[in-house]
Amino acid sequence: MRITGFGVIDKNGRDLTYISSGSVKTVAGELPARLRLILNNLSEVIALYQPEHVAIEQVFVSINPKTTLLLGQARGAAICAAVMNNLPVAEYTALQIKQAVVGNGHAKKNQVQEMVLRLLRLTGNPSADAADALACAICHANGGLGLGRIATAGYRMKRGRLV
Repeated sequence: MRITGFGVIDKNGRDLTYISSGSVKTVAGELPARLRLILNNLSEVIALYQPEHVAIEQVFVSINPKTTLLLGQARGAAICAAVMNNLPVAEYTALQIKQAVVGNGHAKKNQVQEMVLRLLRLTGNPSADAADALACAICHANGGLGLGRIATAGYRMKRGRLV
C-alpha cells in the first residue's frame, strides 16, 4: 500500500527491452486518497508509455488479514487504471513470476533482482518494488512461465509447476 512498483518493457521476438520502471509512493492518510494516488499515477504511466498489456501480481495471503485487504485494494486501484484504458490484465502469483524469471519458484528477492538486471541488461539495480514489477512484466512477456506461445488452457499451477 505504501509503495506500488511499475515496470514497462518491450518485446520484439525473443528480445526484451527495458523502457521504464519506478514506484508510486503513498503517505499515511485516508485510504481513499491513497488509492486515488495509485490510480492516478498508474494512469499517467499508462498514458505516457501506451502499453498493450498489463500484468499484475496476485495477492499473497498474509497472516494479517488487514494487510491482505489493504494490498487487495491497492491491486484493485492498479487494475482499474488498466481497465479504464481498455487494457487486458493478466495476473500471476509470486511463485509463477519467480519460476519464470529465476527458474525457481522459491527464489529470494535478491535473486529476482539479479535476473531482472541480467535479462534486461540494466546498468544499475532497480528498486525492489520496481524489480518485482519488471519481473512480472518479464513473466507475462514470456508467456507466463517462459512457455512462449505454448497454449496453457486447461492447465493449472501446482507448487510452481504447470500440471
